[in-house]
Amino acid sequence: MPVTGVDVASDSSKQVTELLVDWSRGDLRAREALMPLVYDELRRLAASYLRRERADHTLQPTALVNEAYLRLVEEKSVNWQSKSHFFGVSAKLMRRILVDHARSHLAEKRGSGMPKVGLTEAIAMSQEQPADLLALDDSLTRLAALDPQQGRIVELRVFAGLTVEETAQVLNISPATVKRDWAVAKAWLLREVHKTETS
Repeated sequence: MPVTGVDVASDSSKQVTELLVDWSRGDLRAREALMPLVYDELRRLAASYLRRERADHTLQPTALVNEAYLRLVEEKSVNWQSKSHFFGVSAKLMRRILVDHARSHLAEKRGSGMPKVGLTEAIAMSQEQPADLLALDDSLTRLAALDPQQGRIVELRVFAGLTVEETAQVLNISPATVKRDWAVAKAWLLREVHKTETS
């Protein structure tokens, strides 16, 4: 019987999950074996997100993935559960890296104003309505405190560039739930970011 694309994807996901579990148990060889299996997907996510960033952004996808990987290696207490869990943590790390980069860029400018970045199509704002990445990060932190699932959905869609279907798979929920929570979260974030910009 021929192997289907679904079978291959399922086998790959199972292999990644097994390596993550072994890494959680302290097997550093598993950690090293993992990176080649997830690198292309991490780089695709980083490239997807950075394509939506401001035109003069200095981070490149490879640098973003490498920095995320270095931070993942430093995560000593993570009990990896699955490939989805890994990509969820990776999205959080990419968010932190981009926010740190924005703060550093701001510090270099010393008082020249916040660096502006356009929110992506993922939160349904046009390029004519730029929003500050730091304000978005603050708002997203508040949203996650109110509704952790909505916070993760925004994080995965905006900072990891995942589609509705990919987000549903990572969070193990239905695409309909992602769409519903996404709509509510977008409206809440747009309101919060607007408040920040006008205050």
